[in-house]
Amino acid sequence: MFIKTALLVVFFAITVFVGVYFRKRASNVSGFVLAGRSVGPWLTAFAYGTSYFSAVVFVGYAGQFGWRFGTAAVWIGLANAFIGSLLPWIILGRRTRIMTHHLNSATMPEFFGARFNSKSMKVGASVLIFVFLIPYTASLYNGLSRLFSMAFGIDFTVCIVVMAVLTGIYVIAGGYFATAVNDFIQGVIMLIGIVAVIAALLNSHGGFMGALDALARVEDAAVSPGAYASFFGPDPLSLLGVMILTSLGTWGLPQMVQKFYAIKSEKAISKGAVISTFFAVVVAGGSYFLGSFGRLYEGSVDIAANGYDSIIPTILSRFPDLLIGLVVVLVLSASMSTLSALVMTSASTFTLDFLKGNVVKKMSDKAQLLSIRALIVVFILISSVIAMIQYTGGITFIAQLMGISWGALAGAFLAPFLYGLYWKRASNASIWCCFIFSTVFMTLNIVLKDAFPAILQSPINAGAFTMLMGMIIVPLVSAFTKAPGGEFVESCFACYEQVVSVKVKENLRQED
Repeated sequence: MFIKTALLVVFFAITVFVGVYFRKRASNVSGFVLAGRSVGPWLTAFAYGTSYFSAVVFVGYAGQFGWRFGTAAVWIGLANAFIGSLLPWIILGRRTRIMTHHLNSATMPEFFGARFNSKSMKVGASVLIFVFLIPYTASLYNGLSRLFSMAFGIDFTVCIVVMAVLTGIYVIAGGYFATAVNDFIQGVIMLIGIVAVIAALLNSHGGFMGALDALARVEDAAVSPGAYASFFGPDPLSLLGVMILTSLGTWGLPQMVQKFYAIKSEKAISKGAVISTFFAVVVAGGSYFLGSFGRLYEGSVDIAANGYDSIIPTILSRFPDLLIGLVVVLVLSASMSTLSALVMTSASTFTLDFLKGNVVKKMSDKAQLLSIRALIVVFILISSVIAMIQYTGGITFIAQLMGISWGALAGAFLAPFLYGLYWKRASNASIWCCFIFSTVFMTLNIVLKDAFPAILQSPINAGAFTMLMGMIIVPLVSAFTKAPGGEFVESCFACYEQVVSVKVKENLRQED
């Protein structure tokens, strides 16, 4: 107990110190929200990765999908690395940084409002973000509570209060830069922890081949023999749905895309893409790899009584105290980094895109900063209360909470944001159709689940469906609706045509 407590105390002290130390960088809105658009590749890449992977992945997704798909669940982690991490940096990174700077946009709703010349679109997007990020935030607490209960026997309420207070302190004090520095520290902890846990798991089952052989011998009347140790697992179609949701989702989630707004330079994009991908391979791939051996502990896991979220804590409970303490700090790091990104995104979006110019006509920089900090507290309180209600009532699993949030937001924003960066013909009507379709579809999926086809009754598959439909809705509706004004659109895309000078070694000059 002393070792585990000591690790937590050191971790808490560091996170608070970082927040207080960098408070001077958060003295205005630009510094608080974007760190002056001067964040380097390492901090940006780790901020992206730690915002991506939290207790939802490590405890909820790794446990549930490792149990369902066996070793094939590792495909989810690899998809997260290459589709969810590498490709967004390549396809979105540069264009996002250029156009958002050109349009003076600090948030995703602000981008939509400026790119499509629509104040109502900016307000609508800000409301969607504020509403649908709450279920995702609530899910973070629940995953953490399982591990704290296993390691310390601490009540769930204490877990929520500790995590909420500490995250609030360093985010409110230091803004985005303090968050990015803490994300880097927390990311290093996650990398070390994942490697240590996997090594301990394999060592306890006779190495990789021994563990794989034991998994292949698991008997389940519902699947063919050896399915849990096979290449694509017992249910490839459902596996594909999870891969799409958890990978493509990052392309449209405001807390992820906003990381590109603050990139410092061209070199930062290239380095950040490599670092972010490596981080995702280790953390996401390692988490699903760990979860894939959950059935080896089948005799100790009661899915009916405790749900899939109890699988990973059951595995970890067999490890030495020092390793358990490291894992608790790992999951705490993952959860706090994601929570900080969510509350920062929600509070800044609601202030800059909803309150400013609408509720409060003239809002000074000081008033905006005060509003953002106050809303961070409000957002944390709301999500904490929902987490308590959800946990005590046993309403749903962690994965489903995340699926609702990701499906609604990524479904609403992925296609509009991507087409907005690349395609001049995207119409305002098509963007609104995408917003409405995704949020209504996911809301109905919650309240009228039985009315949906069997494959879409899962929020995971429903979320993946909304994202793919968005890619069809925007060009289809744009083809039959009024195109945006020519001069206005050209002015938006003019930022890509600016000429810059580079060294010959970076770009061969054309010889006469």
